[in-house]
Amino acid sequence: MNEAPEAAGECRYFLSYTGVALPFRLITPLTAADVENRNTYFKGWFDADGRLTGFDKMVYGEIELAHRYAYHASGRVRRVEITDLDEERTVIDYPDAAA
Repeated sequence: MNEAPEAAGECRYFLSYTGVALPFRLITPLTAADVENRNTYFKGWFDADGRLTGFDKMVYGEIELAHRYAYHASGRVRRVEITDLDEERTVIDYPDAAA
């Protein structure tokens, strides 16, 4: 995958994720120094409210999987964009059930 659209917010690094519902939950924080010696890690972005706005799964310096998230004013997920290794993009829109 060449480049995924940049996600907004503070960038942090993680070892893995958990969950099956979207957005995924990134777990086991890593420092920038930690990822210099890792072959696989997750690069995640978080908004001012602490919500995950996106992540890239990094494998040998390349993006293998990218998720981007947008939220309704209620805080519920509004839109998910997933780009895979073959650069196939899947978009899922969610209604705001709290509205």
